[in-house]
Amino acid sequence: MGRFWLVVGMTGAMVCAPLAQEAEPWRETVTGQIEAFRAGDGAAALQLAGASFQANFSDAEAFLAAIVGLGYGPIVQSRSHSFGAVTRISDVQVLQVVRLVGPDQSLYEAVYQLADEPGLGWRVQGVVLRKQEGMGV
Repeated sequence: MGRFWLVVGMTGAMVCAPLAQEAEPWRETVTGQIEAFRAGDGAAALQLAGASFQANFSDAEAFLAAIVGLGYGPIVQSRSHSFGAVTRISDVQVLQVVRLVGPDQSLYEAVYQLADEPGLGWRVQGVVLRKQEGMGV
């Protein structure tokens, strides 16, 4: 029998959903980058970004400032994150849903596009972030 997690919605309704059977390698990249952002470590966060980001940002502090300036502050200042659905685009590309609790307990959903870059491993190619209804606990 598989493992399940329990979600209690705003109406109090409970829903069970299956947990992933194994940790996916790109999740380490996402967690590493989020934790680097939370720590204010632009260099570590940039290292986990794709080659195109690294080519455009030689200065890690400029990268961190750009991420905040472009509206991704809720990721940088998030209190927690968890993983949702994943879609495999190919053997070397995925879309990973990440649920975040922001600094003010607001909920956010981010869709991370990741690629397994030769010689580097899984790297973040881009993120789409949107605010969700409700509050985190």
